[in-house]
Amino acid sequence: MSPFSRRRLFQASIAAGAAAVAAASRGRPASAAPAGDESAGTYDLTILGTADLHGHVLNWDYYRDAEYDDSAHNDVGLAKLSSLITEIRAERAGAATLVVDAGDTIQGTPLAYYYALREPASETGAVHPMAGAMNVLGYDAVVLGNHEFNYGLPLLDTWIKQLDCPVLAANALDATTGRPAFRPYLIKRIRLTRSAPVLRVGILGLTNPGSAVWDRATTEGRLTFEDLVTSAARWVPVIKRQGADLVLVIAHSGDSGTSSYGPELPTENASALIAEQVADVDAVLCGHTHIDLPQRLVTNQATGRQVLLSQPSKYGQRLTRMDFTVTRAPGRWVVSAASGATLPTTTVPEDPAVLSAVSDQHTTTIRYVNQVVAVSTTELTTAQSHYLDTPIIDFVNHVQAQTVAAALAGTAHAGLPVLSISAPFSRTAVFPAGEVRIKDVAGLYVYDNTLEAVVLSGAQVRAYLEYSAKYFRTLDPQAPVDPDSLNDPTVPDYNYDILSGVDYLIDVSQPVGSRIVALTHPGSGAAVTDTDRFVVAVNNYRRSGGGSFPGITTTPVYNEQREIRQLLIDWARVRGVIDPADFWTLNWQLVRRGVPVF
Repeated sequence: MSPFSRRRLFQASIAAGAAAVAAASRGRPASAAPAGDESAGTYDLTILGTADLHGHVLNWDYYRDAEYDDSAHNDVGLAKLSSLITEIRAERAGAATLVVDAGDTIQGTPLAYYYALREPASETGAVHPMAGAMNVLGYDAVVLGNHEFNYGLPLLDTWIKQLDCPVLAANALDATTGRPAFRPYLIKRIRLTRSAPVLRVGILGLTNPGSAVWDRATTEGRLTFEDLVTSAARWVPVIKRQGADLVLVIAHSGDSGTSSYGPELPTENASALIAEQVADVDAVLCGHTHIDLPQRLVTNQATGRQVLLSQPSKYGQRLTRMDFTVTRAPGRWVVSAASGATLPTTTVPEDPAVLSAVSDQHTTTIRYVNQVVAVSTTELTTAQSHYLDTPIIDFVNHVQAQTVAAALAGTAHAGLPVLSISAPFSRTAVFPAGEVRIKDVAGLYVYDNTLEAVVLSGAQVRAYLEYSAKYFRTLDPQAPVDPDSLNDPTVPDYNYDILSGVDYLIDVSQPVGSRIVALTHPGSGAAVTDTDRFVVAVNNYRRSGGGSFPGITTTPVYNEQREIRQLLIDWARVRGVIDPADFWTLNWQLVRRGVPVF
């Protein structure tokens, strides 16, 4: 389909969406809002929450160049959220409704990527698509997520200035002064009805301390990140002294109490700890972990009160709705009830106002991702990459290793073997036989990681592979094998790493920590010794500690801030042909007591 035809369809969808939104709003009964009893001094407040939008504005999959769809048939995007929020505001006409977001907004789709790195909004002066779309929704407050720091502080600053609402992050501190680098909180003065006394809602924003690891390149020396519980304990009393009647914490942090990195940083997923340990918090809107958490009640240790937590999945698939009943007591407000739910966005059409706000940028992005970069001699897919050595992952490792080797030529490290690390991020990425487009490469490498390299010993390489091999369940030596149930469900695909440049077997009949056998140098078959030394190409997320892999956080010997996805695109463009014969080497295999699993 030509860009012109696609644009006509897009414009037609705007018109169709307008009619559908109007019809949906007319069809919803006003009685759907929770009922207060104003005569008894009882009122209700609704807070709507979004989180982990990750650049999704339209219900569109740029990697497939088609309407978004997943196995659960979810819809995504701010345009869908806007229609759902419009419905709820209409239900609650004359009553108070706030809209907030829990972070990870400006990274995650080719649309967001294009206006961060190809035509940066910070340089062109254009309105960032995530600012233009969010302004249509009328947010009251937004918190920073860790992915807000991916593209550097100038782009972040541009997006913040373009938003019509405050952006909060109390625990992101200026590295020089130790003071908050962003606005820590705000207090919204609202009337629950036209005749009700003013209610003051304090909103505290907290970002994720993992940004110090994952985005060290853009934050080190500029920002530090305080523990979320410590920061909440510091600021909630301030907010209460400023007269807040109800305190909402927006935290880009899950509720599990765990971290994906080591103990040297504050807890990554601390939302439930805030609810449990910090007095006077009424509710927490969570983010970061992409789970659908309609409602969780946590008992506060100091007050014995129940604190409401909710998290609305990811990408705009869900909208959190928190409903509060508040009662006017002499001189103060009392929160007498609170409940949470997450609402699917499949029930509404896309808001035409949001579609219109990003129409030109959407069209530009589609044109960009459909550029042909090479021709593939055969179809390459990641469908089996989590348990078989496949050419498409070797393509990534080949480009990474080749880039590092070229950069280190003539240096003290030039004589060392170069290994490369990659992970099967996706099970659905495909390079078709024939024309390969940018969207295909972006579908293979979905993260905006940059390439780094470190020096590891043979012992460290083995330890790294052993850690990676915990991805697999321990298999009975004789039992039939189901490829779809090989892995431990608690370990995601992006935390299973594949190494090129050494040969090895993973014996999945052995316990975790004793699975790497026959670790050898390629070609010679000589065993890798503990004292051997290697240069290892790796992405910045892993090198900075993401996933807590051992040994990899050492000082890099290569770090030119080159984006891996662009390196893959450039390699393909220069050669014009993607042929597995140029890069595929069978160097690892799953076995059970020496017998191949497949």
